[in-house]
Amino acid sequence: MSIVKHFVTESIKRTEIDEFLQRKLERAGYGGVTISKTPLGTHIVIYAMRPGLVIGRGGETIRELAATLEETFKVPNPQISVSEIEIPELNAFVVASKIASALQRGVHFRRAGFWALNQVMEAGALGVEIRISGKLRTERARYEKFKAGYLPKCGDPPLKYQRKTEMHVQMKPGMFGVKVRIMPPDAIFPDKFQIAEKLPPEEQAPMEQEEVGKEDVPVTEEKPEERTEEKTQGEPSEEASDKEEASG
Repeated sequence: MSIVKHFVTESIKRTEIDEFLQRKLERAGYGGVTISKTPLGTHIVIYAMRPGLVIGRGGETIRELAATLEETFKVPNPQISVSEIEIPELNAFVVASKIASALQRGVHFRRAGFWALNQVMEAGALGVEIRISGKLRTERARYEKFKAGYLPKCGDPPLKYQRKTEMHVQMKPGMFGVKVRIMPPDAIFPDKFQIAEKLPPEEQAPMEQEEVGKEDVPVTEEKPEERTEEKTQGEPSEEASDKEEASG
């Protein structure tokens, strides 16, 4: 298998696992999964709002998930751990699922979009964009965006920090799409900096040692040499010789 086919196959497998867990753990507030390979097997971290429903009574549910992943998706020795989502409003998957469920209940798409927008910004996000597409009001499909805050779309910070997801929901007029992009509050931008009033402790200690070393060395002030005119006893001065010439 070539390198390109290997990466394509792995990406398809990750997407299938994500969709399977989304259907299986919908009641637990599923918020995404990360898969990493280790020498002992495959480490899978599931993010959920209610971890107890993922684990199950006596770990029954999590053992079923491990067996299904190993048999159906050919995941070698899956080791599953569950992590609770601390701030659900900053998780793009949770926000998109809430919008989708609100649309299914008959809530107007603008009301659902602005409600989710306010919830995300109140949670401390730097920026958010919500896009709802489909046959919103007429037979012709279109999309509508809801934006707030600072949300760059190109460069290194969006690739590193931006959280985005896409979800589809079946409605009476047809299929609706929900896209969510969130810039978390801990994102670092190269064009934004802060002026530090004090030096950090690791830089302050060497500076103090240098100052102490300077104080220990004695400082001597050099005085300018006093220039004295030396006059020999046998030589008369110029003024004396002038007086002798005038008297003669």
